[in-house]
Amino acid sequence: MSEKLYETVKITDLKDMLNKTKEIYANNVAYKIKESEGQYKTFTHKEIREMIDGLGTALIDMKLKDKRIAVIGENRYEWEIAYLSVVCGTGIVVPLDKSLPENELESVIERSEIEAIFYSSKYEEILTKIKYSSKNKLKHLISMDRIENTEGIYSQKELIAKGKKLIEEGNKEFINAKIDNEKMSIMLFTSGTTSKSKVVALSHKNICTNLMDLGSILDITEEDIFLSILPIHHVFECTVGFLFSLYKGATTVFCDGIRHVVENLKEYNVTIMACVPGIYERIFGMIRKQLEKQGKLGEILQREEDLRKSSMKERKEAFSEIHNMLGGKVKLFISGAAALDHKIEEKYRLLGINIVQGYGLTETSPVVAVGTNKEHKIGSIGKTVPSIEAKLIDINDEGIGELIVKGPSVALRIL
Repeated sequence: MSEKLYETVKITDLKDMLNKTKEIYANNVAYKIKESEGQYKTFTHKEIREMIDGLGTALIDMKLKDKRIAVIGENRYEWEIAYLSVVCGTGIVVPLDKSLPENELESVIERSEIEAIFYSSKYEEILTKIKYSSKNKLKHLISMDRIENTEGIYSQKELIAKGKKLIEEGNKEFINAKIDNEKMSIMLFTSGTTSKSKVVALSHKNICTNLMDLGSILDITEEDIFLSILPIHHVFECTVGFLFSLYKGATTVFCDGIRHVVENLKEYNVTIMACVPGIYERIFGMIRKQLEKQGKLGEILQREEDLRKSSMKERKEAFSEIHNMLGGKVKLFISGAAALDHKIEEKYRLLGINIVQGYGLTETSPVVAVGTNKEHKIGSIGKTVPSIEAKLIDINDEGIGELIVKGPSVALRIL
């Protein structure tokens, strides 16, 4: 179990997190959004929390209190606002996989008894069709893209404005809503061992425990910039990217696509990224190709060997030209969801690029273990986070066994 290295803000639930961090980070930029080439729009942490309050108030006014509400779409700040407006006082949020085919999407909507859904424009046709099926409870379609309400479809932007007006008129139903942090508030569909997906029921306590654990062992501050790249419905991106960034008062920017990762790292001066091994292998391949093109690969490989016993800080200074290929600001790469080739991990660290591996699963909200600046070993997933206990059972002759864990971030149940 990792020891706590940094002070954290104690939170009981996500609403408590938003309220406490609003006071601390009010004027910090929460999101930087690209509108066109060279043109960006920013939202402060205070503005984002006001949007959440407005949208949540409007949802309760629509009689959606204690109902199940889904969110589907690409990574964007509207998705994150929708998620928090549901989970912080309205009802149960159901993040959906944006790649689901029509028949599976329809099945998930039926099984989860969703009554409203936030969506990106590409899903409008299919959701309009599903809404009129007698097999589900879907009543309200809420577009993240429409500017105004139209017949049968709500505009998220207009609902936010309506909710803000209701608050001005004295409506405090969402703002004063009490959170039971041990009840199911998040329904996640994850791949099962059979053809039918399983539902993981998570609570505010599950998620907030993980946020506090991460904050206590990772050197993340309000000055950091997170690049959001993994699908946001997945708990890895949702907790480690989206919610953790808000908790720490940092800034989130959104990747333009896998082909643009390196470009975006430079464009936004990204300091933190949580991603899968395949992306890190791709970035490494691009660096290697560039060095070969410049005729510098042999020199760099020799320098790596010469500096093998040097500190990470010394290596970072020695390989500044490579760091500049990634924007020059990268502070931490977190790899998860699969094992990162230990040779690739070693190569990154020889270049002074701080990359660590972690391990987790949907059922643990998700992080079980992660490497840290203080304790790092190539090929290891590090020690368990402070609130998690783990051990191997049924160990065979090769030392391989089943990992079992317990702690407050473990799911309430699996359906």
